[in-house]
Amino acid sequence: MAGRVLSDDERLDWLRLIRSENVGPIAFFQLLARYPTPVLALAALPELAHRAGRKGLRVATRAEAAAEIASLARLGGRFVARGEPDYPAALAAIEDAPPLLAVRGFAHLWQRPCVAIVGARNASLNGQRFARDIARELGEAGMTVVSGLARGIDTAAHRGALETGTVAVMAGGVDVVYPAENGDLYARICASGAVVSEIRLGETPQARHFPRRNRIVAGMAVGTLVVEAALRSGSLITARLAADQGREVLAVPGSPLDPRAQGTNDLLRNGAVLVETARDVLDAVLHRPLGEPEIDPQKYGANHCDIDAIQLDKARTDLLDLLGAGPTSVDEILRECQLSAPVALAALLELELAGLVDRHPGNRVSRRL
Repeated sequence: MAGRVLSDDERLDWLRLIRSENVGPIAFFQLLARYPTPVLALAALPELAHRAGRKGLRVATRAEAAAEIASLARLGGRFVARGEPDYPAALAAIEDAPPLLAVRGFAHLWQRPCVAIVGARNASLNGQRFARDIARELGEAGMTVVSGLARGIDTAAHRGALETGTVAVMAGGVDVVYPAENGDLYARICASGAVVSEIRLGETPQARHFPRRNRIVAGMAVGTLVVEAALRSGSLITARLAADQGREVLAVPGSPLDPRAQGTNDLLRNGAVLVETARDVLDAVLHRPLGEPEIDPQKYGANHCDIDAIQLDKARTDLLDLLGAGPTSVDEILRECQLSAPVALAALLELELAGLVDRHPGNRVSRRL
């Protein structure tokens, strides 16, 4: 699939599938692994959800998908599919990469090595200055800076890399500026960099969107640099996701008297690369292998032909008994559940479509209580 450009009809069907109720990236690729075409996958959705007890699953219509594509085009944007040449190669290598990215701006920016720079929203002036300066230096060294357009460190990093090219990953639709105070910065990034999102056009950021946004920030980059972060900072989520993705985690040390340094100092204590200069980043991340894209039919449970209804019914019950409110990795579930991988993955798919299981970044799942 790598390198192939979707037809207009295929792109519309992909958008319909990912915009249908309870279909996330993992479910999306499981469905494509099971069914020969997206149209057949769309037709199967209601029955798959019904098996787990859900009636009336909402499937996105052709008109809705066409309207979103047209609205994005009016903004000068487009949807890029995983596997197409313009899709970020580093992002394609993570297991739960978005099937489609809405893009405003210049896709060539992620043909260069990318580094994510994230940190505290209530950043110190010194922290902001450091983020701005190191982003500028990394850009001048040929790297693209990726961040989340949040207040504080994210904003400073974007500003430092405006001249060389920066990518903003949005927690809402690609057309929704958040925070509103960054409207001018957003416009400048659209004009000279790129803005991307997997969220539906026009949708405002919600709490559940930020971890999803963070996995894209980390996934686009060969390494994630945390400049300032408290112990419960969302930036540490980005760092954890980067580590889970096999990417480098880097951190700037800070004073033990500053709560905004506790998270970064803890990262360093646990093996993050200490960064004082742009050269430290370049030495750590350049030439780092990213791995191969994870679109593997066996990994997505395509071998389901011999699974009967009785097996699936028991598997769904067993899995719901195993799961709790806290996210658990699917790999751990497969080790512990005493079910074959095809049966477990097929049952998890039906539970997800029925709204009984939630999927989290990093291919972790939890029971919806």
